[in-house]
This record gives sequence, structure tokens and C-alpha cells, in this order.
Amino acid sequence: MFDDIKDRDTSGEEDGVWRASAEFGFLMRSGNTDSKSWKTKLDIHRDTAMWRHRGSFTYDRAERKTDTGTEVDADRLFTSLQSNRVFGESQNSSIFMYGSYEDDRKSSFEYQSTIAAGYGSRYKHSESLHADFEIGPGLAYNKSVEEESEIEAILRLATNIEWTISENSNFTQLISTEVGEDNTRSRAVSALTANLNARLAMRLTLTLTHNTTVTPKASGEYPEKLDSETAVTLVYKF
Repeated sequence: MFDDIKDRDTSGEEDGVWRASAEFGFLMRSGNTDSKSWKTKLDIHRDTAMWRHRGSFTYDRAERKTDTGTEVDADRLFTSLQSNRVFGESQNSSIFMYGSYEDDRKSSFEYQSTIAAGYGSRYKHSESLHADFEIGPGLAYNKSVEEESEIEAILRLATNIEWTISENSNFTQLISTEVGEDNTRSRAVSALTANLNARLAMRLTLTLTHNTTVTPKASGEYPEKLDSETAVTLVYKF
């Protein structure tokens, strides 16, 4: 599952071409608080009769001016890749392989990465609403600020719901959990997209990331276990 992108686009199955969308948002505040934040994201996908391929790259940064200079409130890179092999052209079951990498400068980890493989299934409620479910074992590679890299066996569970509200709007909800003995990382991404024309859209996204275990940062402070992000962005499809 990949954030707020569509898990399977059946319209592209005939030609099997690669499709992509670029997302960018920028916010500025002035007055009592002088800050700026921006988000960039690139999604790519390719669907054939038997395969689904997905890739996502996201970078977020937020800065604000203080009396002594500039304070960085967020600096985060997240990328993920996934391929699904469908059992049959008329079946909803598949096997998947997934990999992700995250570098969040404000967390207690220098990086967090995951690889997993397992079984996926699609439940279609109606033509406008469907849900994908995935479960499978994997490995998590985590490196904290003050400790060396650790490898941990995990169980990955993910659900991706897509609802086409109308011809020009849709809603997606991703919920994923990577359960490990030392740390469980959960992620929820809610996105509402409204098309402005055939290629341009506006998107409102809420992202929640939770780690059950955190360690002190280089400054000695403990980060919050729950990290939230709200973004308003423009999406260009090509």
C-alpha cells in the first residue's frame, strides 16, 4: 500500500504503461509566527493483467524564524516500492513484495526501513468503493541516534480503502502496522482529492505515524511517539 495513491488502476491494464503524478504544497505564515513549510511527492504506477507496480517518494520540510535564527520543525524523507502478482485475471487475490525507507531528522531514529512479502486480497463493495488487505512477514532495519543498526522480524498488516465520491473527487484511507518485538510502527494516511481538470487536482492529506518505542535524540530530548502532518497540495498527473 502506498499512502494516498490508487492501488490498482484498471484503465491502464490494456497498455501497461507507466503513469505518474507529482504533488507540491507550500504554506507561509507571518505576523506573530513567521514560518514556511512545503511538501513534494512523486507517485508512479503500472498495471497489467497480472501485475501491479507502485512507487512513492515524499519529502517534507518545515521551517520557522526565531530570534536567534531559523528553527527546523520537520525534515522527513519517505520512499516505498511494491509489486503485486495477481493469481488470475478474474481473481482478487495476490502475493506482494514491499520495501520502504524513512529518514526523519526530528525523530529518535536516523533511519527506519522495512522489507516484507505476503498475501493480499481485494474486497469490492461497489463500483465506487473497494478495500485491499495485506498481511505478511518481513524484516525491519532501524538505526537510532545513539545506537547501532538493529534488525528485527516483523509482521506487516495493511488496509487501503478507496472511495470514488463523484466523477471529480475521491477519498483514500491507508492504515498499516509493522509489528515487532522491540517496536511497532503504525501509519495512517487519509486523503481527499478534488480534480480541477483532467491533469490538475487539489489534495488535503492527514498523516499519522506512531512508534511504540522512542529513544533520546542527539539533544537529549525524547520525541513524541505520535507524529502528525496536515498538507494541502496541488497534484499534476502525467
